[in-house]
Amino acid sequence: MKIEQVALITYTIRDFIQTPEDFRASMKKIADIGYKAVQISGMGHDVMPAEEIAAVCAENGLTICATHEPSDMILDEPEKVVERLKKLGTQYTAYPFPRDIDFTDAESRNKFIQQLDKAGAVLREAGLVLTYHNHANEFYKWDGKPALQHIAEQTSAENLHFEPDTYWVQLGGGNVVEWCKMLKGRLPLLHLKDVGVREGNTPIMHEIGYGNLDFKPIIAAAEASGCEWFIVEQDSCPGNPFDSLKMSFDYIKANLVS
Repeated sequence: MKIEQVALITYTIRDFIQTPEDFRASMKKIADIGYKAVQISGMGHDVMPAEEIAAVCAENGLTICATHEPSDMILDEPEKVVERLKKLGTQYTAYPFPRDIDFTDAESRNKFIQQLDKAGAVLREAGLVLTYHNHANEFYKWDGKPALQHIAEQTSAENLHFEPDTYWVQLGGGNVVEWCKMLKGRLPLLHLKDVGVREGNTPIMHEIGYGNLDFKPIIAAAEASGCEWFIVEQDSCPGNPFDSLKMSFDYIKANLVS
């Protein structure tokens, strides 16, 4: 992994990107930390035109490596996703969360998987890539396999790729290294998020290197599977999220890049 492949998702700083002025200031802070790429997420489409987002990122030397788009838009209006990604100048987006999907119900989950495949085909035909971002609920099992495995097996490798999240794979009971291997050839994006435990026996999201995940074999497995972007995410931070993002970046730079 090269330092140029390390990105962050703006969902981590979502409270600081809700106006054009705040977005501009935040992108400068991110660039000053050392990040060279961002995944756009956590800001409504009405905050700034896509072309302006792209321009601000370019001014700060930040590549837009991917986005998260609204779940319903991806499934029901993938053509709008294509239009937005082209304006942003990025190839990848990720389905963010299976809202209103009941994995315990066969009809609900089968329809959902079919919709993902169809939406992915629309993006593929436009030269773009739809990926799937998991949480812990994709590790609910039926027929002896977790939902995430069913999604991978029942969609075309051409139509749907993946954006595994290290924290949620671990929390769901999966093995992060093995999932990176399993998704070989369909793993352009990886969310880096560390796992720790609070007093009281509850999990906590940590800055990279400050929790309990062993990232070296995770990075190696992801690279072997073709990962292009390693994206830092921390849904909740103990203080200023820019401080947490700097801690993660500094650890990655000192310990994980080649």
